[in-house]
Amino acid sequence: MSALKSILIIVLFSISGCGRIDRKSAGKKSDAGNEIVRAERFSIEKKKGWTEVKIINPWQGARNVNQIYYLVKRGSALPEGVESSAVIFVPLQKIICMSTTHLAMISALGEGNSIAGVSGTNFIYSPEIKRNVDKGLVADVGYEANLNKELILNISPDLIMIYGIGSESAGYVGKLKELGIKVIINADYLETEPLSRSEWIKLFGSLYCKEDLADSIYNNEVDEYNKLKSFIEQNNVKRPKVLLGLPFKDTWYISPGNSFISKLIADAGGEYLWANTESSLSMPNGIENVYLRGMKADYWLNISNVSSRNEISNVDQRLDGLPCFENDNLFNNNKRISEGGGNDYWESGGLYPHLILKDIATILHPELFSDHELTYYRKIY
Repeated sequence: MSALKSILIIVLFSISGCGRIDRKSAGKKSDAGNEIVRAERFSIEKKKGWTEVKIINPWQGARNVNQIYYLVKRGSALPEGVESSAVIFVPLQKIICMSTTHLAMISALGEGNSIAGVSGTNFIYSPEIKRNVDKGLVADVGYEANLNKELILNISPDLIMIYGIGSESAGYVGKLKELGIKVIINADYLETEPLSRSEWIKLFGSLYCKEDLADSIYNNEVDEYNKLKSFIEQNNVKRPKVLLGLPFKDTWYISPGNSFISKLIADAGGEYLWANTESSLSMPNGIENVYLRGMKADYWLNISNVSSRNEISNVDQRLDGLPCFENDNLFNNNKRISEGGGNDYWESGGLYPHLILKDIATILHPELFSDHELTYYRKIY
């Protein structure tokens, strides 16, 4: 996996989750205990003897695109009138993940040993899964055009989980299907709300026939997040202004105000500088335009993959003049990094947004959380 791909994934996950979907069309309801409450990009519906999963508009810019899958328990009869290519037998015994962001949810259900392949094993953060890589139990299957098809066939997974970054993904998805491998698209990174993204654990709960455990994990996350949010609202009297990101090749890709990270900043008692904007994609800006607005920022977060102030200066010397730079209010979400560059913010942060919320709130309002040690963030010196 190239460094460029790593940067692309960071940009996508930082800016995505911007589009809105008509909730009425999303098929929210399923049986009691497995209702999809907040997520907009998937639905689960229990039928007699099988479960229908619908992935809704699974890549940025998709409109009226639904991917439908039928989860059937092993040994059960196939639903009538359903193409066998859309059937996934559950519980899963072996899975290949094309993104490390799916690993935390599988592990949270106690199914980490079912992970037999990952795209880019160097980018795994989880010590448990990395140990399985070292033991030869988890293989690196390559990525997209460079997939190791022979290795995938040898693994013979029940399912390959991918993420869609556009209709161009159809090329390598088609090749996987030609091999007789079941493929499902995971669109969790497109969710606009932190608790919507974490609700995707319910999809994994259905795939592993652990719906009750998935519901319990999710409900606990909802409680923790809302408890923190309420505490911040009750005690917050100021809302520091926040700048995000870093220029890439002279262009600063701005997360719009309806993005995942913008919502976290608001819930943490901050004011994102572009909070009033709305877009389904990132908003490219010139460095000068961002610099001018950035003069109002009290804090600078999510600064690409930098580890020092000097790295920021090396991108553009003018950035040294931002007040948040001069005041040392620089914090990056790269505290938990593996030797290969895997960042746990992207791996487990989607499942545990209350930890991200508490980190950001601690940065913006240290007086409220004086005893909290940052989980995903660290100060940049």
